[in-house]
Amino acid sequence: MKIYLNGKYVPQNEAKISVFDHGVLYGDGVFEGIRLYNGKIFRLDRHLDRLFASAKAIMLDVPMTKAELIEACCETCRMNNLRDGYIRLVVTRGVGNLGLDPFKCRRPSVFIVADEIELYPGKVYRNGIELITASTQRVHPAAISPAIKSLNYLNNILAKIEAIHAGTIEAIMLNSAGYVAECTGDNLFIVRGGRLETPPVSDGALVGITRTVLFELAGKLKLTVGEPHLTRYDLMTADECFLTGTAAEIVPVAKIDSRPVGAGEPGPVTLKLMAEFHKLTRNEGTPILPGGRQVAAK
Repeated sequence: MKIYLNGKYVPQNEAKISVFDHGVLYGDGVFEGIRLYNGKIFRLDRHLDRLFASAKAIMLDVPMTKAELIEACCETCRMNNLRDGYIRLVVTRGVGNLGLDPFKCRRPSVFIVADEIELYPGKVYRNGIELITASTQRVHPAAISPAIKSLNYLNNILAKIEAIHAGTIEAIMLNSAGYVAECTGDNLFIVRGGRLETPPVSDGALVGITRTVLFELAGKLKLTVGEPHLTRYDLMTADECFLTGTAAEIVPVAKIDSRPVGAGEPGPVTLKLMAEFHKLTRNEGTPILPGGRQVAAK
């Protein structure tokens, strides 16, 4: 596997970051997880817009232009002969000293990994996932904006640990007011009375790219979308529930805290949205080869 690292494409075992990089020492940096479908990178422009916005919010100067990052993402896929997979684009603060001062870091580091991914097993998409509600609260939006996609995921990891210890693989996170924020790595939607609902960003939800796509697909299917405050009760009594995320795509939810959601299996609205999403991702995106040529299958 070849990794893009600060202007070079290097073998995996040579892709090394300094122990003095503030991304390692303090989680000081930003990233994007991006999907590649059928030789096309899905919503690459939107991912890069969000990357630059996150970087601006933390006063991190990305040392490459948007056009340079597009080419680097495409070339990393080409070098790994990848048609379908996942791209992790990371910008760290760079090498500094052992103090917190970010302005003593000389230059940000950029690396890109492109590989295959299976976030959840196939049976989860067929039968639905089981969720628990974590006791770990989502960090307050006034402390760290959920719009910043930073390298510091400890808050989410603590909730993920709770899920694993409870015998499942995902958890719902509530904010300090007791409202639903998101899951450890995905946005959350419910279906209630034929209407889609998802927590507002102000409650601690990431402005997800797939979340935005669902708004578009809902319009195509004539579904109304709302962003009300949601409680655990709203989730438990919903007709359907599903998660969305770049790596996860759309994941139906079968149970929440041992209670079946709806019929306890993927619902009709969820299945329609999954089908529409798969159509969209197979046809839309930035080709990694000029002229829309295809990378040969592995």
